[in-house]
Formats: sequence, C-alpha cells, structure tokens
Amino acid sequence: MEQEQQQWRKLSGERIKIPIADEVSNVLVREKESGHELKVCIGTDSQVKGKVTEFATVIVFIRKGKGGFMYIHNEVTRQKMSIKQRMLMEVNKSIEVAYALCNIFSRYSVDMEVHADINTNPNFKSNDALKEAMGYIIGMGFAFRAKPDAFASSNCANKIVQ
Repeated sequence: MEQEQQQWRKLSGERIKIPIADEVSNVLVREKESGHELKVCIGTDSQVKGKVTEFATVIVFIRKGKGGFMYIHNEVTRQKMSIKQRMLMEVNKSIEVAYALCNIFSRYSVDMEVHADINTNPNFKSNDALKEAMGYIIGMGFAFRAKPDAFASSNCANKIVQ
C-alpha cells in the first residue's frame, strides 16, 4: 500500500496534506535544527467493534529527554479474522509504514523500532502470534519490541482505537 495515499493526522486532529514521507523528512530536518535527538517507534493496535475492526497505526517521535509527538492513520475493515490474524495484520501495517520510511530515518541517523501489541506472557491469546511477529519484524531488519516495552502500539495506538 502506498503511504502517500493514506490519510495521516496529528494527535490534535490536524490532517497532513502532503505525503507522510515528505512530512517525516520535514520533521526530521526541523527537529535536528532544534538540536533534538530523536528516536522513532512505529506501532499498530486494533479494536473489534461489532462487525468492523478498526486499526490505528502511529509514528511516535521521541525527543530524548524532551517529550514527543505522533502521527496517526486509521483504517477500518469488515474482514473477519482470528486474534492471531489480527495481531499479524497489526504487525503488517506497522512494517508497511516502517519500510516506506526507513531510508529517511537512515538518512538522518534516527533509530527506529517497530512495536507489536503482543503479550510475551503465554497465558494471553495474543502470544500465539509472538514468534511470527518477531520473525517478520526482525527479518525485515527492524528493531522489535513487544509488551510491556511496545508503548507505541500498546499505549499510543491503543488510545486511538478505544
């Protein structure tokens, strides 16, 4: 899926009118000029609401020691899926964004992680997708974080789909 065709917004609700890759490049230039050291975390969470599943993908920019901000993209599907399928769909959405933007982060020497809203505790249903998610993310060359360290998906994106 082309990232340029997705509708992104800021937490304030302000819509991003340019391709997200251009917006991210502009952000990185602005933040570097302001002297901020950045880290980026990308994550997706989902919520089943009746017959639809809503996904929220976030790009979280962390200014080391100085807070952060994020960009949000929502999608809704009527596709019925198991919890494992849904967890892997979340990971896929995050990887699509990470892959589309990774060269920009590399160009500006910004560390990036992909966060999966998957529990490392085997007593939770989402754990069924842990090995596949970890293999997929690491196999794509990205740093991987799962719960409880996956705040981009577990906290940031979670707030958007509730």
